[in-house]
Amino acid sequence: MAGKRRVAATCRTLPRVPEKRGEKESTRRWGLVLLALLLLIVLGPSEARKKQGTKAPNNTKPALLQLSDYLLTHYKKSVRPVRDWRKPTTVSIDVMIYAILNVDEKNQVLTTYIWYRQYWIDEFLKWNPEDFDNITQLSIPTDYIWVPDILINEFVDVGKSPNIPYVYVRHQGEVQNYKPIQVVTACSLDIYNFPFDVQNCSLTFTSWLHTIRDINISLWRLPEKVKLDKSVFMNQGEWELLYVLTQFREFSVESSDSYAEMKFYVVIRRRPLFYTVSLLLPSIFLMVMDIVGFYLPPDSGERVSFKITLLLGYSVFLIIVSDTLPATAIGTPLIGVYFVVCMALLVISLTETILIVRLVHRQELQSPVPAWLRHLVLDRAAVLLCLQDQSYHNPSTLQRPTIPSHPTENDSCSATINHCSRLGGLQDLKKTTPEVGNPSPPFQENSLVVHGLLQELATIRHFLEKQDECRDIARDWLRVGSVLDVLLFRIYLLAVLAYSITLGTLWSIWQYA
Repeated sequence: MAGKRRVAATCRTLPRVPEKRGEKESTRRWGLVLLALLLLIVLGPSEARKKQGTKAPNNTKPALLQLSDYLLTHYKKSVRPVRDWRKPTTVSIDVMIYAILNVDEKNQVLTTYIWYRQYWIDEFLKWNPEDFDNITQLSIPTDYIWVPDILINEFVDVGKSPNIPYVYVRHQGEVQNYKPIQVVTACSLDIYNFPFDVQNCSLTFTSWLHTIRDINISLWRLPEKVKLDKSVFMNQGEWELLYVLTQFREFSVESSDSYAEMKFYVVIRRRPLFYTVSLLLPSIFLMVMDIVGFYLPPDSGERVSFKITLLLGYSVFLIIVSDTLPATAIGTPLIGVYFVVCMALLVISLTETILIVRLVHRQELQSPVPAWLRHLVLDRAAVLLCLQDQSYHNPSTLQRPTIPSHPTENDSCSATINHCSRLGGLQDLKKTTPEVGNPSPPFQENSLVVHGLLQELATIRHFLEKQDECRDIARDWLRVGSVLDVLLFRIYLLAVLAYSITLGTLWSIWQYA
């Protein structure tokens, strides 16, 4: 249209040619007009194309850059992204346990590595995908947008966590923030059941500043899926992940506004195989050897040295394993009590051995067994322990052994004593009868020799009787010591068995509680 107007204007400005000029000049003018019109028709679209070509770079800008400029040009990250300030921003969070790095019982610190996820709706980051080449999601640097100030209350140290500088934004305004975190948190560790202990540590996520009217917290997945999710857990270490419990609650500080928090209870259990092999089994072996040591004869001195060797070996064992046991200022693990009780049992066993050896050693210097002790030990205790022996409880049978029929040295001594006694009686009888003459000197010398021989034989007989009496006393004390040794051994064995069964039952209950 512009070209036509120009042609018309040109035609009006051309001077009118007189008719007297020839037809040739008129034809020439109309040819020029048509040529100008043709040039306008041809050059008009090209100029339009040039003008459009100068604007082409704005239309060929990448869609991602256009979308980024569209979202972030007038964005204010310092303001909570809601159009109605009365509406709270709901942040959904999720936690996946990746590894249990360290459990410090002394300092009550738990170090874990988790995969943390959260998302919220940013009302200022919405767009229509059709306007931007059907883009439905975009990665934006975290420093450019508003991020909730959700922290873990139990943090005690900054872990070595990688920095993830981007978040995903969807066209509905949903912002997804994924990041791995090394969490060093305070935890109340109960080591009483070590090495069969189960620990329950909490990770509390809450906004440090915003109240529940500004930021509310919810759970991303269902609690049942969070509880049994072990898909990413590395379970080849000392600790085994049992489950993760979740709990939401509101709390207030000093009657101020309420805050929302989400708790994740991480329940872990220690694998006790290493500690069972390195701590419990050596202690059990030493206790078994102590029990076997009771089968040594009580009248031998080897039992005392054997028990002392066991006690020294157990002391060295406790020194070696002292660094392995967890140490806290608030309690002692049950295995420490177990070692102390085992040490006490070894001391009691050594004391019992010393007592029995004292009873049965060097009995010739002791007095006879009292009647009350004979009654309690040889009569009552022997029957109770099924050690019934007639010589134990019937004093009438405690007689010296009968003299064998074949002649022995004692028989010769007894015959000589009887013969000399008869001779002495005959001499006394002869002295009482009156005689006319004095006895001959050789007979008097023989009587003195026989009298001295009788005195020597009487001394020997008295010594043998005393030795037999000491032997009977020693035999009685040996019987008393043997019965007491069996009694104390069975009491000791029952105590060890009861203690072992109780300890094993408690550990089993705590392990599978």
